[in-house]
Amino acid sequence: MSLNRAFICGLSGTKLKNKEIKFLKKYRPWGIILFSRNIKSINQTKNLIKNIRAIFKDNLYPILIDEEGGRVSRLRNFIESSNLTASYFGNLYKKNKKKFNHYYKIYIDQISYLLNILGLNINTVPVLDLKRFKTSSIIGDRSYSRNSKIVSKIGDICISSFHKNNIACVIKHIPGHGITNIDSHKRLPVINKSTDYLFKNDFFPFKKTKSLFAMTAHIIFKKQDPLNVVTHSKIMINLIRKKIGFKNILISDDISMKALKYSLSTNTKKAFKAGCNLVLHCNGNLSEMIIVAKNSPFVDNFILKKTSQFREIIRYY
Repeated sequence: MSLNRAFICGLSGTKLKNKEIKFLKKYRPWGIILFSRNIKSINQTKNLIKNIRAIFKDNLYPILIDEEGGRVSRLRNFIESSNLTASYFGNLYKKNKKKFNHYYKIYIDQISYLLNILGLNINTVPVLDLKRFKTSSIIGDRSYSRNSKIVSKIGDICISSFHKNNIACVIKHIPGHGITNIDSHKRLPVINKSTDYLFKNDFFPFKKTKSLFAMTAHIIFKKQDPLNVVTHSKIMINLIRKKIGFKNILISDDISMKALKYSLSTNTKKAFKAGCNLVLHCNGNLSEMIIVAKNSPFVDNFILKKTSQFREIIRYY
């Protein structure tokens, strides 16, 4: 059993505040996720990460970031990738695979180089959600394609390429967010499709991935579990484990999103009860972080084993 607790949290700014230092020492989250608000310059970011790791006395302590390119770029102060969306690479893959392979390798190598300089070791990519004609703009060009096989193939290339650069990946949003036209940050999406349909389409890209981490979708799949969002659904997490075949660490999407209808403490407890291994909280609000921390169990042997595998991926950092 570890002294760390099974949650990931954000921070409020570009430097650790005294209250945050006390929080990290007391509650010991499994990892930290950084956002644009935490990233001003290269030296500042390196120092922030160095100070986080000093608390845990762990040079490989997990530090995550959302660096997808396009709209979701936390490193825009350092690198221009606004045109390099998943959709751009998906279209390139269809038009010219040789050119795609060349461009995508350069892109991932450059992003990885920057992540390694800063000290970040987990990137929450690839987005394996299918693009739809009426998909929510929250996914949109973050998706590679409307074709599930293309999404699956590029996703595999993404994971393999980041692993070669000593960066772990988080596939999202399992088992598929693209089918909805509702933003789960704001309200709860409900999908009414058969299991057969979903496995041929939205669930397909998530099968047989080699990512050590996956992030849940805050969606209700009505015909599979009419009562519970995926993050709170034993039925859906059992489907993810047994039928989709994801056997590694399952992380909730941000536990403070409005798609989840309960209190923060209940949302946290229900995620663990359903089978999530780690809970994610993003906004850096310390009072909320304390609630999540108090309702998170200590890291168990399963997470410890998978964390060791994660360390193997980044061992050369």
